[in-house]
Amino acid sequence: MASLFQMLVLLLLASTFAKTQWSELHTYDFESYQREFAKTYAQAEASVRRAIFNRNLQTIRFHNQDRTQTYKLGVNQFTDRTTEEMQSYLMVRPKSDTPSKRSTRPIPKTTSNTDLPDRIDWRNYSIVTPVKNQGQCGSCWAFAAAETLESHWAIYTKNLVVLSEQQILDCTPNPNHCGGTGGCGGATVELAFKQIMKMGLTAEDSYPYISSNGTDSVCDESQIWLPSAVMRSFENVAPNDYEQVVLWLYGRGPLAVSVDASKWFAYESGIFNGCNQTNPDLNHAVQLIGMEKMFDTGEEFWIVRNSWGESWGESGYIRLQKSADVTCGVDLSPSDGDACDNGPLTEHVCGTCGILFDAVYPVI
Repeated sequence: MASLFQMLVLLLLASTFAKTQWSELHTYDFESYQREFAKTYAQAEASVRRAIFNRNLQTIRFHNQDRTQTYKLGVNQFTDRTTEEMQSYLMVRPKSDTPSKRSTRPIPKTTSNTDLPDRIDWRNYSIVTPVKNQGQCGSCWAFAAAETLESHWAIYTKNLVVLSEQQILDCTPNPNHCGGTGGCGGATVELAFKQIMKMGLTAEDSYPYISSNGTDSVCDESQIWLPSAVMRSFENVAPNDYEQVVLWLYGRGPLAVSVDASKWFAYESGIFNGCNQTNPDLNHAVQLIGMEKMFDTGEEFWIVRNSWGESWGESGYIRLQKSADVTCGVDLSPSDGDACDNGPLTEHVCGTCGILFDAVYPVI
């Protein structure tokens, strides 16, 4: 049993390294931020970062004063960054006059909303690896693909393996510019799955992630001669079908989904509903790992795993508002998400942050 002194030391260490919460920001300043997140700047940059931080902090405080909001904002690794700089963490590519295209295999409906389950959290079944950090690279599509294969491989084999996102980035061609230009420039989970079907996917230890600085490398097939996981095919849930997303999440396992994460950067906690629902811009791929219904209030939410590290959100996760009364909007730039060249200029997307539009999982 630990001594009283040891317990006090552990408590002191916990308080020292605990992230500052939204309720503690009334005396928080730029110097506090630099210490907490180990931020250092060149002398000419420091004043610029201070001004950006102060503007973002003011926005955060103003939002948190509104007691009608269902979620809180907080400081994190992005608080000293501009909106434009944060786009590098999303699947955003330069706009062009070339229209876009999306292909999917719909799955027929099987039940009614009255029979739908209302809760599952796949973290409780030892099939979800720890939260990862993509760094300043538009590699969310590779992370969502690897994470979802990890979970389904664990369901199938009872063996949870951390798989390589770098292999996906380096070895997945994107000639039709689906969701971006490839690598850190963005692509789609479907493209990743197609490539994994051909060559399998090795472990993170064998082919480690090096693209956190936003650069790509060349496919090194010598590192993937013996894959750690394989898949036969993949299935797309019918687009914008609330019922099917619920059923497939509950009955099959975690799903890789496309979302509009434009307003996510300062999220700290709570049930998020702050996306532009009229014109959601699908620009990020994440892993949908659960859903929940609050016993006391009846509020429902999706449980989503992000790839921005554990210091972001609720230890790397976000709860998105969920309702059978689905709201929809029009994505005016589908090339940011999962569309390809030579297709429609807009797409009809549904669910909070467009979460229902593109859901996919691997078949082992």
